[in-house]
Amino acid sequence: MPPPSTPRLRKPAASAPSVDGATAANANPLRQLRASDLRGVARLAAQATTGISRVAEGVHQSVLGTLGLPGGDQPGRTRGLTGLVYQSIRGVTQLVDAGLQAGLARLEPFFAPATPSDAVHWEREAVIAALNGVMGDRLQRDGNPLCTQMGWYQHGLPLDLRALAAPGAATGKLLVLVHGLCMNDLQWLRNGHDHGAHLAEVLGYTPVYLRYNTGQHTSTNGAELSALLASLVASWPVPVTELSILAHSMGGLVARSACHLAAQTPASASGWLPRLRHLVFLGTPHHGAPLERAGHWVDVLLGSTAYSRPFARLAQLRSAGITDLRYGHVLDTDWQGRDRFRKSPDQRTPVPLPAGVACHAVAATLAARRSPVGERLVGDGLVPLHSALGIHDDAGRTLGFDKARQAVFYRLGHLDLLADAGVARQLEDWMKVH
Repeated sequence: MPPPSTPRLRKPAASAPSVDGATAANANPLRQLRASDLRGVARLAAQATTGISRVAEGVHQSVLGTLGLPGGDQPGRTRGLTGLVYQSIRGVTQLVDAGLQAGLARLEPFFAPATPSDAVHWEREAVIAALNGVMGDRLQRDGNPLCTQMGWYQHGLPLDLRALAAPGAATGKLLVLVHGLCMNDLQWLRNGHDHGAHLAEVLGYTPVYLRYNTGQHTSTNGAELSALLASLVASWPVPVTELSILAHSMGGLVARSACHLAAQTPASASGWLPRLRHLVFLGTPHHGAPLERAGHWVDVLLGSTAYSRPFARLAQLRSAGITDLRYGHVLDTDWQGRDRFRKSPDQRTPVPLPAGVACHAVAATLAARRSPVGERLVGDGLVPLHSALGIHDDAGRTLGFDKARQAVFYRLGHLDLLADAGVARQLEDWMKVH
């Protein structure tokens, strides 16, 4: 149910389709930039310069090494005058970055916003979401202004609990929607359909959308989500009689992590979990996604020779959130103390579905019908069918969704799960049961 005033959604220009396939004329993407974006871009440019210099130095030293010449005190570093040149490049880059950050920070108050404060910038938010998915952990570590902070949203703007306190603006049935990798809350709207808005209309839910940095570890996001859910339920303007979570892709791993953590904490710190009735997963890679594993093999191939090894750093830019998708990590112990770029077997601690919660799994496949090849290799283009259904060769890792709470959709892709009419009907049928 929307708050009393609905903000204007600034959709992409005609040359660039929006997340729901619509276009809008006379939209200038440059007008969507914020003053703080300049600092963020400047920081990224400085880091890119430093990174390229390290790659170049690594290649240089690889060539020198084949001639029998010694290198610097660290692997991939040169020595003598050559090493001094590379150090100077990095030193000057750091000085320039510091100067730019200080200067731009002082200038920010003098930049007037180019568009109204209630306008939602689809293109900018999509770019920021993708950037955070690819290197959000690095952005968080560096304090980059482009880093996304976790929070609740409606209609692309931060949740306004005061507006929801108006009579009839909120119901006791709370629906939380958690997006997937490199996405944001706005991208639940696809081809004119939004599962949250649909369930609000037919079942009386009040939808609230999570926005978060998908480049961080799923367990890190899970811990923060658990804390935010406790605060949201406690501050909701009417008593919460029913809480449901609808999660797409990576969002399902974050939701499972939050549930597991809440179950381990006292009831006073996790009052939201007893209210959770439905937990619905849309194409969640419960047991990993081959796409990340393919990225891992890029690391292996690049590291196979002395000449290509320095370029392995470029492949290792992918975030902690992405590497968590290799096997579907949901706990800190799944990744702590391990080199996430190193080939290793699945060492996850099995985490069951939350007890007392109706858990549902929606899986899609591009195949026309079920088959051994389609289930293991095709999937929805990103997530294999077995992974989305929580099925594993090791029975101890199989999640065990009830047959009545599983649904498979054919000739459907990963993102199509967000707008398919059949999926919407299935969600409605499941979630109308208390």
